[in-house]
Amino acid sequence: MCGIAGWMETNSQMVERNETLKAMSETLTRRGPDENGIYINGDTALIHRRLVVIDRENGKQPMAARHGDATYVIVYNGELYNSAALREELRADGFHFRGHSDTEVVLKTYIKYGTNCGEKLNGIFAFAVFNTKERSLFLCRDKIGVKPLFYYEYNGGLLFGSEIKALLASGIVKPRIDEQGLNEIFFLGPARTPGFGVFKGVFELNPGECAVYKNGRFTRKTYFSIEAREHTDSEKDTIEKTRWLLTDAVERQLVSDMPLCMLLSGGLDSSVIVKVASLYNREHKLGKPNTYSVEYRDNAKYFQTSKFQPNRDYEYIKLMSKNAGTRHSEVVLDNLLLVDALYDSVDARDLPGYVDVDSSLLLFCREIKKDYTVALSGECADELFGGYPWYFNRDILFEDCFPWSRSQEIRRFILKDGILKNGEEYVRQRYLDTIQQAPKLPSDSKENARMREMFFLNFYWFMQCLLERKDRCSMYNGLEVRVPFCDYRLVEYAYNMPWELKAWGGREKGIVRKAFEDILPEEIAWRKKSPYPKTHNPVYFEECARRVRIILNKKNTLTELLNKQAVERIIENPDAITEPWYGQLMKAPQILAYIIELDYWFEKYKVEIEG
Repeated sequence: MCGIAGWMETNSQMVERNETLKAMSETLTRRGPDENGIYINGDTALIHRRLVVIDRENGKQPMAARHGDATYVIVYNGELYNSAALREELRADGFHFRGHSDTEVVLKTYIKYGTNCGEKLNGIFAFAVFNTKERSLFLCRDKIGVKPLFYYEYNGGLLFGSEIKALLASGIVKPRIDEQGLNEIFFLGPARTPGFGVFKGVFELNPGECAVYKNGRFTRKTYFSIEAREHTDSEKDTIEKTRWLLTDAVERQLVSDMPLCMLLSGGLDSSVIVKVASLYNREHKLGKPNTYSVEYRDNAKYFQTSKFQPNRDYEYIKLMSKNAGTRHSEVVLDNLLLVDALYDSVDARDLPGYVDVDSSLLLFCREIKKDYTVALSGECADELFGGYPWYFNRDILFEDCFPWSRSQEIRRFILKDGILKNGEEYVRQRYLDTIQQAPKLPSDSKENARMREMFFLNFYWFMQCLLERKDRCSMYNGLEVRVPFCDYRLVEYAYNMPWELKAWGGREKGIVRKAFEDILPEEIAWRKKSPYPKTHNPVYFEECARRVRIILNKKNTLTELLNKQAVERIIENPDAITEPWYGQLMKAPQILAYIIELDYWFEKYKVEIEG
């Protein structure tokens, strides 16, 4: 895994901007702490920061290859899971390879297939290829959107980067937001509209998109999209294929030249990955898998059962670790450090985010990185296989809104009167834009048609928010986290699976449970879903409240927008917040944490509001 950036500007000489290019590179050091490189060719510059995972010697970047009368130069961030098969295919066509890095395979796949190369790649990636003959730049993002790729187009030029901070370091991109950006932050955050980078003029390639910049023109193209197809497999075949697809995805992602571990929560998703890895290691005599879990200091003392968190993870983690024969480590986080890490979380995202869900992951990854470079995680099963409560509550299922943010009342409550008058309409339009894209079949029942819409809502919004969280918080620590459930083959299969099969037995992720029940302990296979653990210690809320009161006494951009009396009421009566800000668990403590992140973001990034 790595960080990439680049700059192309007509009639310029990038060598004259060498110091600025170095500054852009420095912003990505955490993504690629091991090596760095800058390629300059006239009006074009490519920047790379490397986290070494495979083939240290032959994977150095920027990487160049000569073919015909052109030279192709690539900067690449990601992992390719069909690398071996593609390498053999390309060798049969006369291509030669210096080493076994993914980068070389991706570069030569582009040389052969051009702008259609993305269709051939199975992995998580973002990359750019410069063609010296055509003076063109090709950008590509993976099919599911696991790896980020932002860009900024202006008159005569294009900037791109793994993170927004690299674009800002150019001096061309200014930290400005307008009404649309404010609506994103206050009415959609921590989610954001697909492809929209919040800062004015900053955009991101969508999952499954590529683009070409040539002669001052930027052209985007969708090379992968989810399609509606008839599901013709029997129940038995569906169970078997689900198992095969996920098993194959996990096994492909166990390849690494660096130490690898897995995140284990004791829930279904991570347990499937750990068990498959354990069986793979046993078959190939690779030794015991290494697993990690996260907890908060004194959480057992303050834990409160709810319909979303019916029990703690501890006993299930212990059970699964024993069953899979793993070497397990538990990371216990300090609650005050969790608040401190809110600031690092903003630095990682370049935007306000998922507050303690971000900061805890960031601290968790920091500990894992002390011993490991690569980890596997169970994200995205819930979005693909109907794991959330809103799939099963029919009142919510057919409610015409984002199910994880059904009401904007609390968002409106914290703003001064007259601020962002159209916020609710903005959210409504984003929702409609998404469900209208969901492809359907004439044979779909009312329920299955709605499930396709729900899939799209979860895939392009909730899931992207979680993937962004996982990428930024892990890469902030130089840790690569792979997500086997995001294999595009599994995504395609899940989209077209009828609801009665997906929810086998009337259970969330029922088909996954059924597919792996014979290799998991029964208590794990049929355990009720429990979300990523949060702190229940009151010291977290108390510290957030203390810091928010300091913010409310300031006179700055944020406090000019906030209704201070409303925020104070949240501090005084947190139990009055019954509807989450976002998701299932983002209530009073997290709303205060979001205000802390907003304040830091406005000040650290020197954000200016236009209009």
